[in-house]
Amino acid sequence: MALPYQRIIVKIGSNVLTQEDGLPDTARIQHLVDQIAALKKTGKEVIVVSSGAVAAGRSLVTVSPKADAVSSRQLLAAVGQVKLLATYAELFREHELVCAQVLVTKEDFRDRQHYLHMQNCFRALLQNSIIPVVNENDVISVTELMFTDNDELAGLVASMLDADALLILSNVDGIFDGDPKAPGAQLIPVIEPTTTSFSSFVTTQRSQFGRGGMITKCHMARKVAQLGIAVHIANGKTENVLPRLLAEEVANTRFVANRTASRKKKWLAHAETAAKGAVQLNAGAKAALTTPGKATSLLPVGLLGIIGTFAKGDIIRLLDEAGKPIGLGIAEYGADKALERLGLQHQKPLVHYDYLFLNTEIS
Repeated sequence: MALPYQRIIVKIGSNVLTQEDGLPDTARIQHLVDQIAALKKTGKEVIVVSSGAVAAGRSLVTVSPKADAVSSRQLLAAVGQVKLLATYAELFREHELVCAQVLVTKEDFRDRQHYLHMQNCFRALLQNSIIPVVNENDVISVTELMFTDNDELAGLVASMLDADALLILSNVDGIFDGDPKAPGAQLIPVIEPTTTSFSSFVTTQRSQFGRGGMITKCHMARKVAQLGIAVHIANGKTENVLPRLLAEEVANTRFVANRTASRKKKWLAHAETAAKGAVQLNAGAKAALTTPGKATSLLPVGLLGIIGTFAKGDIIRLLDEAGKPIGLGIAEYGADKALERLGLQHQKPLVHYDYLFLNTEIS
């Protein structure tokens, strides 16, 4: 029986799209486009998160080995993104399908207004049966502005669009209990929400052309699965991998979806770097917020202190008495008013339950 996913994010890694010499594998791209087109024709919504711009750039220009690494990457990405999208557009056109380019940076996910604009753009594309092809904007994303890799980007897009599943196509069949190349290493077919430690069995080796390692993939996949989205890691070089994956006929690792979080909470789960300030909670407030099955807002009576400044609508960190992070929230009013109401009863909540995300929700 086929997996019942309707809205699917397909993340295609650079190691799937490139040959051993680092240049694009056009035949592989065509095969993947054929599979995505077939899924579209069954009525599914497909969003593609594609690496490969830098590799495409390498096929067009030669950069001096002495050139600065960041500017070289920017140059190759700027040139290569045009070729990559032209390739996708041409191949989808053969199936009478239109694709669109969506280039994003981490900042687009940190700012709520940018986030909502981007969400609206995706919805408009999907409503018009257009296939979004998403990539990081490497031209302006450098150092601290970069995603860990496109797996992180794919996870953010999956959360933002309430996807049913995220399919990560890599150069291995999934997660193994050791080095996949070592004799006796076994594929782990299912990872339950209760699994927390991957370092004991996942190799830390990085792929030749990708930025992220398998441990990074695991932590991202688990976080997305905890937000209610199934994640599969499979080998993108396997013949007809997408239809076979959905028909449960191909080797892969599935991260079981845990629960469905609200859209606002899905955004907050990824928004820690956007926090503007912090508040320190007393033990009673911490206990009230973290009691399972109880919906509780953060009231000023439970506050011990205000750290930094923030305005209404800003994301703030919630800390316990020891300063340990316990979650994130959206402030209903600014730091000045919060300070005035510190420890007082019968006050308006500083963070409403609907705009509160606790670390325990993905622990």
